[in-house]
Amino acid sequence: MGVKEDVYYEGGPHIGELIVNILLGFTVICLPLTVGAIVRALWLRFRITSRRITVIGGWLGRDRSDIIYSEIAKVVTVPRGLGLWGDMVLTLKDGSRLEMRGVPNYREAYDYITERLSDRARKASGAIGVKPKAKASA
Repeated sequence: MGVKEDVYYEGGPHIGELIVNILLGFTVICLPLTVGAIVRALWLRFRITSRRITVIGGWLGRDRSDIIYSEIAKVVTVPRGLGLWGDMVLTLKDGSRLEMRGVPNYREAYDYITERLSDRARKASGAIGVKPKAKASA
Protein backbone atom coordinates (compact mmCIF):
# COMPACT_ATOMS: atom_id res chain seq x y z
CA MET A 1 0.00 0.00 0.00
CA GLY A 2 0.96 3.69 -0.04
CA VAL A 3 2.19 6.07 2.59
CA LYS A 4 -0.46 7.29 5.03
CA GLU A 5 -1.66 10.82 4.33
CA ASP A 6 -2.54 12.79 7.49
CA VAL A 7 -5.07 15.60 7.04
CA TYR A 8 -4.09 18.87 8.75
CA TYR A 9 -7.03 20.98 7.53
CA GLU A 10 -10.04 20.28 5.36
CA GLY A 11 -12.74 22.87 4.82
CA GLY A 12 -13.66 26.20 3.32
CA PRO A 13 -12.55 29.76 3.86
CA HIS A 14 -12.91 31.45 7.25
CA ILE A 15 -16.53 32.39 8.07
CA GLY A 16 -15.37 35.85 9.16
CA GLU A 17 -14.50 36.71 5.57
CA LEU A 18 -18.10 36.03 4.54
CA ILE A 19 -19.55 38.00 7.46
CA VAL A 20 -17.35 41.06 6.89
CA ASN A 21 -18.09 41.09 3.16
CA ILE A 22 -21.84 40.73 3.71
CA LEU A 23 -21.71 43.71 6.06
CA LEU A 24 -19.71 45.66 3.46
CA GLY A 25 -22.32 44.66 0.87
CA PHE A 26 -24.75 47.12 2.39
CA THR A 27 -22.64 49.78 0.71
CA VAL A 28 -23.36 49.42 -2.99
CA ILE A 29 -19.70 49.87 -3.90
CA CYS A 30 -18.69 46.65 -2.12
CA LEU A 31 -21.33 44.41 -3.73
CA PRO A 32 -18.76 42.67 -6.01
CA LEU A 33 -16.67 41.78 -2.92
CA THR A 34 -19.78 40.39 -1.24
CA VAL A 35 -20.66 38.24 -4.25
CA GLY A 36 -17.07 36.96 -4.39
CA ALA A 37 -17.14 36.04 -0.69
CA ILE A 38 -20.46 34.19 -1.08
CA VAL A 39 -19.13 32.22 -4.07
CA ARG A 40 -15.95 31.32 -2.15
CA ALA A 41 -17.99 30.24 0.89
CA LEU A 42 -20.13 27.97 -1.29
CA TRP A 43 -17.57 26.37 -3.58
CA LEU A 44 -14.01 26.91 -2.33
CA ARG A 45 -12.47 24.09 -0.30
CA PHE A 46 -8.94 23.58 0.99
CA ARG A 47 -7.33 20.31 1.97
CA ILE A 48 -3.88 20.47 3.51
CA THR A 49 -2.32 17.08 4.21
CA SER A 50 1.10 15.69 5.02
CA ARG A 51 1.65 14.95 1.31
CA ARG A 52 -0.12 17.68 -0.67
CA ILE A 53 -2.26 20.81 -0.79
CA THR A 54 -5.54 20.57 -2.67
CA VAL A 55 -7.67 23.56 -3.63
CA ILE A 56 -11.11 22.93 -5.08
CA GLY A 57 -12.89 25.97 -6.48
CA GLY A 58 -14.19 27.59 -9.62
CA TRP A 59 -17.76 27.63 -10.82
CA LEU A 60 -19.69 25.04 -8.77
CA GLY A 61 -16.38 23.71 -7.40
CA ARG A 62 -15.36 22.10 -10.69
CA ASP A 63 -11.68 23.15 -10.68
CA ARG A 64 -9.17 21.19 -8.64
CA SER A 65 -5.47 21.88 -8.05
CA ASP A 66 -3.21 19.39 -6.29
CA ILE A 67 0.24 20.59 -5.30
CA ILE A 68 2.92 18.42 -3.72
CA TYR A 69 5.35 20.16 -1.40
CA SER A 70 8.40 19.51 -3.60
CA GLU A 71 6.80 21.66 -6.36
CA ILE A 72 6.58 24.76 -4.12
CA ALA A 73 9.31 27.40 -4.53
CA LYS A 74 7.84 30.02 -2.17
CA VAL A 75 4.85 30.71 0.11
CA VAL A 76 3.78 34.29 0.82
CA THR A 77 1.08 35.22 3.34
CA VAL A 78 -1.08 38.31 3.85
CA PRO A 79 -3.06 38.71 7.11
CA ARG A 80 -6.71 39.73 6.90
CA GLY A 81 -9.58 40.03 9.35
CA LEU A 82 -7.41 41.34 12.20
CA GLY A 83 -5.16 38.32 11.69
CA LEU A 84 -7.92 35.75 12.22
CA TRP A 85 -7.56 34.56 8.64
CA GLY A 86 -5.25 35.31 5.78
CA ASP A 87 -4.37 34.74 2.16
CA MET A 88 -1.53 32.56 0.90
CA VAL A 89 0.10 32.54 -2.49
CA LEU A 90 2.03 29.39 -3.37
CA THR A 91 4.60 30.03 -6.09
CA LEU A 92 5.60 26.85 -7.86
CA LYS A 93 8.98 26.01 -9.36
CA ASP A 94 7.58 26.51 -12.88
CA GLY A 95 6.60 30.10 -11.97
CA SER A 96 2.84 29.53 -11.74
CA ARG A 97 0.97 30.63 -8.64
CA LEU A 98 -1.88 29.22 -6.62
CA GLU A 99 -3.81 31.67 -4.47
CA MET A 100 -5.57 30.50 -1.31
CA ARG A 101 -7.96 33.20 -0.03
CA GLY A 102 -9.42 33.34 3.47
CA VAL A 103 -7.42 30.48 5.00
CA PRO A 104 -8.50 29.97 8.64
CA ASN A 105 -5.63 29.95 11.17
CA TYR A 106 -3.33 30.82 8.31
CA ARG A 107 -0.27 31.31 10.55
CA GLU A 108 -0.48 27.73 11.82
CA ALA A 109 -1.23 26.47 8.29
CA TYR A 110 1.79 28.43 7.00
CA ASP A 111 3.99 26.84 9.68
CA TYR A 112 2.66 23.37 8.80
CA ILE A 113 3.31 23.93 5.10
CA THR A 114 6.79 25.43 5.49
CA GLU A 115 7.89 22.49 7.67
CA ARG A 116 7.45 20.32 4.58
CA LEU A 117 9.25 22.60 2.11
CA SER A 118 12.83 22.39 0.93
CA ASP A 119 15.34 24.63 2.74
CA ARG A 120 15.55 26.90 -0.30
CA ALA A 121 11.76 27.36 -0.50
CA ARG A 122 11.55 27.90 3.26
CA LYS A 123 14.13 30.71 3.08
CA ALA A 124 12.27 32.41 0.21
CA SER A 125 8.90 32.26 2.00
CA GLY A 126 7.33 34.69 4.45
CA ALA A 127 4.76 37.40 4.97
CA ILE A 128 4.26 40.36 2.65
CA GLY A 129 6.32 43.32 3.82
CA VAL A 130 8.65 41.21 5.97
CA LYS A 131 12.19 40.93 4.66
CA PRO A 132 13.83 37.49 4.83
CA LYS A 133 16.26 37.02 7.69
CA ALA A 134 19.83 37.90 6.78
CA LYS A 135 22.37 35.10 6.85
CA ALA A 136 24.85 35.27 9.70
CA SER A 137 28.34 35.83 8.38
CA ALA A 138 31.20 33.86 9.86
